[in-house]
Amino acid sequence: MSEYKSELVRVLVERGYHFQSTDLEGLDKAASEGVVTGYIGFDATASSLHVGSLVQIMMLRRMQQAGHKPIILMGGATTKIGDPTGKDKVRAMLDDEQIAANKASILQPFSRLMSIGDGPTDAIVVDNNEWFAEFGYLEFLRRFGTHFTINRMLTFESVKQRLSREEPMTFLEFNYMLLQAVDFLELNRRTGCTLQLGGGDQWGNIVNGVELCRRVDQKEVYGFTTPLVTTASGAKMGKTMDGAVWLNADMRSPYEYWQFWRNTEDADVGRFLRLFTDLPLDEIARLEALEGAEINDAKVRLANEATTLLHGADAAREAEATARQTFAGGGAGDALPTVTFDMSDEAVTLVGLFVEAGLAGSNGEVRRHMKAGAAKVNDAPLTDPFARPTADLVVEGAIKLSVGKKRHALAKPA
Repeated sequence: MSEYKSELVRVLVERGYHFQSTDLEGLDKAASEGVVTGYIGFDATASSLHVGSLVQIMMLRRMQQAGHKPIILMGGATTKIGDPTGKDKVRAMLDDEQIAANKASILQPFSRLMSIGDGPTDAIVVDNNEWFAEFGYLEFLRRFGTHFTINRMLTFESVKQRLSREEPMTFLEFNYMLLQAVDFLELNRRTGCTLQLGGGDQWGNIVNGVELCRRVDQKEVYGFTTPLVTTASGAKMGKTMDGAVWLNADMRSPYEYWQFWRNTEDADVGRFLRLFTDLPLDEIARLEALEGAEINDAKVRLANEATTLLHGADAAREAEATARQTFAGGGAGDALPTVTFDMSDEAVTLVGLFVEAGLAGSNGEVRRHMKAGAAKVNDAPLTDPFARPTADLVVEGAIKLSVGKKRHALAKPA
């Protein structure tokens, strides 16, 4: 990869982040000659981002590591519309209070993964409501509407996919790509930002922004997208049987986060080490070459490195210790997800505790696990769907709940 002049482009390409770019050679030249300011937008549709967004956050980290300046763009305005990309249904409408709360919560993991501040390469946080709140509807249409054609907009995948499925796409959603293009123009004017990064599904939106900057201000800017990250078996990154793998610790415990990476498929270990850790490439090559049972050592290394980046080294060590105690020793480590219950409440059942602990999505799912012999209490199969938690089940202050060999939780009497 020596043909790249800049550390930024070399690292992005070598570690597997590059999918499409508007002018990779031009970006490489710009990054080799000075500090490049680049951004990724995050809408505040939930109180946490999940692992599916982590590859984007890691790109901002790579920018900073290479001596460039990242912008975390919070979509205070665009959240009110919702990005239709990859969605079959209209997003739920959130009010200003919900959006503000989500924004504050979403930003929590960023401070661990990059430096945010006033330094030349410190990340800054910007909200696109700063400029969209200034526009009246007619002013917005007059200023930007002439730069977009319906003909072109209908060719973008986010639109074509929705229409091909005969799912409705509101005029509100149809405007989203205009807003995202204006984001790039405004960031270029206000901060000198010349790079927008994003997932491959954002290609059309990013190209719109690049073209708008050139058309309106005659500015040379760049777009860069990552490949869609799926597992070797084709599953969507960041989704598990028990829901999304959230980045915020209050929505997915560090132990559960560690366990997600530990359960990586063999064929994904090398790719995920390159994307989601800072390990050197030669060490990654050694780890992904391991075979047989030794590949588990690489998975533990992946889990430790990824968890350390997000939750800290202590959390990673505790998670590994808990996993070893739980799986090797048959015990119940301290870092397992934990729920509390009232022993005197006759409505509380063991089946219900499985659901509350996140080991299943419903009572019916727990019963299906019971039929398969996978639902266990203190490592013994659960056979009675109406059984209640009793004092004799409490061992060292808790009842251990398990689904299969890899998913565990603790239920503690209040």
